[in-house]
Amino acid sequence: MSDVVTVVGQGLYLAVAAIVGLGISRILRIDNTLGCLLAGILAALLLPVIDYDTGLRATSLRELVFFVILPVLIFESAWQLEPKVLKRWTGAILLFSTLGLVICAVLIAAITYYGIGHPEGFPWVAAMLTGAILAATDPVSVMNKLRQEKTGEDLLTLIDGESLFNDAAAVVLYSLVLGLATYGIVEGSSMAPEAPSLGIGSVSFYFCMVFFGGVAVGFVCGLITTLIILFLRSPNAALMTLVIAAFGSFYLAESILHVSGIISVMMCAIVARACLSKQNTTYLAHAGPTWEWMGLFFTNIIFVIMGLVITFEMFSHQWLAMFIAAAAALGARALSVFLVAPLTRFVGPPIPKSWRLLMSWGGLRGVIAVALVLSLPVELPYWWTIQSMVFGVVLFSLLVQGTTSGRLIRKLNL
Repeated sequence: MSDVVTVVGQGLYLAVAAIVGLGISRILRIDNTLGCLLAGILAALLLPVIDYDTGLRATSLRELVFFVILPVLIFESAWQLEPKVLKRWTGAILLFSTLGLVICAVLIAAITYYGIGHPEGFPWVAAMLTGAILAATDPVSVMNKLRQEKTGEDLLTLIDGESLFNDAAAVVLYSLVLGLATYGIVEGSSMAPEAPSLGIGSVSFYFCMVFFGGVAVGFVCGLITTLIILFLRSPNAALMTLVIAAFGSFYLAESILHVSGIISVMMCAIVARACLSKQNTTYLAHAGPTWEWMGLFFTNIIFVIMGLVITFEMFSHQWLAMFIAAAAALGARALSVFLVAPLTRFVGPPIPKSWRLLMSWGGLRGVIAVALVLSLPVELPYWWTIQSMVFGVVLFSLLVQGTTSGRLIRKLNL
């Protein structure tokens, strides 16, 4: 059987599992992501029975996640933001996704490092990887409940925009820490203890170069995308151009210019959406539903993959690490929100205390955290520990935070 036919069959197996997951979620009246997780577990149990290979390998998951799945998820999230409302909350969003992200990641790293207390098996770089992954939030279920309660656009944009920028910055931080871990340029790294360490200034410069380089590339790609759409003057051609722009802006930034592809995708979507909203709403009307189903599809695929790779041994061997990670993620998120929120009045409208409480409890970990942890190289000796911890936190988010957020929203009268 040819490689193309094999890949198509493997993709169809994942897609069918995602459809089954949607059916499970409808029957059990649970979140779609949880239904797809259950479908992934069932698909994993079925594999030995039908003697089938999904083709999923730890060595290939990083390329699948970064070059196929994340560009769609980030572009879809950025496309949904309303430009006028986003402009009003840009200062607060940037503050949360920079200072707030760093506070959250460092706190998670410190709590997990000292909580596990095993420097040889779980060094600082492993804790920082965990912090970077779990700093990414995914309040999809909270957003759905807010829309059901007909909450105003300001709160919706603040939460959705903060999550988007937070995710993009978390991916950049994750890539940076992963590079340090993989190539052993952190002093004392188990991968290469003899390698020299880099100073904070060098790391900060590299982070800024990658981050703002991605901003510049995405801005230019967004303008070019807009010009092409306005020149072609066809809704179908506009949609095709936007899909190509999502993947192309990531590939150009990541593989050719070596800056942040995720930041580039995010900026491309924001710029294109803002420019097109001033020209012709026909393109926006056609593009919106398409990006919604694409985002739904790839989100479901990620949770199906999570179901395929999750094992009972994770819970029997790593239950304490999961508990520590869940406590760290919840506490660090709350502390970072309440530390940063008072500062937002200097860069935009003040954030009410009820909003801060919802942002703290509603900072779920979901598809981005799963996508990042699935891309961890298995050469890292602590990859399975980190994967177990992140899976545990995501399950806590789905089963506890996601199911109680609606009650909190009603209690806060949002």
